[in-house]
Amino acid sequence: MKKESDLMQKIVSFSKRRGFIFQSSEIYGGFGSCYDFGPLGVEMKNNIKREWWNEMVRSREDIFGLDSSILMSPKVWEASGHLTAGFADELVECNKCKKRFRKDLLEEDRCPECGGELSEPRKFNLMMKTFVGPVEEDASTTYLRAETCQGIYVNFKNVLQTMRAKLPFGIAQIGKAFRNEITPKDFIFRTREFEQMEMQWFCDSKDADKFFDYWLDQRLNWYYGLGISKKNLKIYEVPKGELAHYARKAVDILYNFPFGWKEVEGVHNRGDWDLSNHSKHSGEDLKYEGFYPYVIETSVGADRSLLAFIAEAYQEVEGGRGEKSVKEVETVLRMDKRLSPVKIAVLPLVKNKEDLVKKARQVFDLLKRDFNVQYDESGAIGRRYRRQDEIGTPFCITIDFDTLNDDTVTVRDRDTMKQERVAVDSLTKYINLI
Repeated sequence: MKKESDLMQKIVSFSKRRGFIFQSSEIYGGFGSCYDFGPLGVEMKNNIKREWWNEMVRSREDIFGLDSSILMSPKVWEASGHLTAGFADELVECNKCKKRFRKDLLEEDRCPECGGELSEPRKFNLMMKTFVGPVEEDASTTYLRAETCQGIYVNFKNVLQTMRAKLPFGIAQIGKAFRNEITPKDFIFRTREFEQMEMQWFCDSKDADKFFDYWLDQRLNWYYGLGISKKNLKIYEVPKGELAHYARKAVDILYNFPFGWKEVEGVHNRGDWDLSNHSKHSGEDLKYEGFYPYVIETSVGADRSLLAFIAEAYQEVEGGRGEKSVKEVETVLRMDKRLSPVKIAVLPLVKNKEDLVKKARQVFDLLKRDFNVQYDESGAIGRRYRRQDEIGTPFCITIDFDTLNDDTVTVRDRDTMKQERVAVDSLTKYINLI
């Protein structure tokens, strides 16, 4: 357990040091359980979202995109059950140190901080309340959405009609959600503000089991295709007695994080609960050809998946990977190039030769139209390679003195460290093919 804890501490430190993830409001002492994604973190997160969107929407004719509002009528949350005990955790308080914890996350019946006696559990609703209007006492109360799927359900009829959709079909969206977590923990794994990538698949009830298995398989293959090893993923079927109030079946996709096996995605059979409830509460007929469709949901945490991809890719290598002069430990992010925050680094061999720097800048300008490219001329070339290895850059392009004669450059592969001469005018095609 100590080794796993050390690895997580290294990932947290690395994430800040290299510009992936910062503590929110850090100059004011930080704001609990909220994080900012830095220059590299936002690029990587956008890449993850882009790959998910391409997989779930762009590559298909039967799934439509949506971007619903974070603020909705409070009646939505009444209909969904979020304002009842159905969306509440059991909270306990230590009678000694007064700290509060989620009961279901405690391994013992004593306070994990000081060993004190715990109070009787009481329900704690996770919805974050806010006010809409210029004066708080006169304003209407609403809530920051606790999940993105409700925006899909209330737009079911709109999408059905405008896109002339036929069952089965899906609606997908990516967006922020908010939960007033009692005990957020494990860096960006459990936070109060997070981003979801969700798809709701509407189908006939008789086909629900078939599509549940289909989408579970599709989602597992998405992780495998982006470099997550099969040994680090497993599925857990939630027992019937522990299912959410809306669920007929639920399977969690678990990733082997440094702090243990935890859920990164859920696949759920929600039955016709959502559409029938919204129809009943709103008075709007949300049936399809006389019946309420069943919903198969795939719900991914964008932040959690980013943490999983970093944990999977993070490696430490002694001695600079074959460079005898290097004694320190080198960090390498061996991630799929589609997720890498920087695709290419352009490096002039030395920075004090005007012709080399000028040519390197030309190559940089050529490539930045198609890729996220970083220019670096500071320090020895070996150290610059290692800086790029550390942030997962797949390709380093070195402009040397031969470049000035034959207009070719050296392309270095992050994983194999092999170097190949490539003509400048062929670089874009070469990078896209490998």
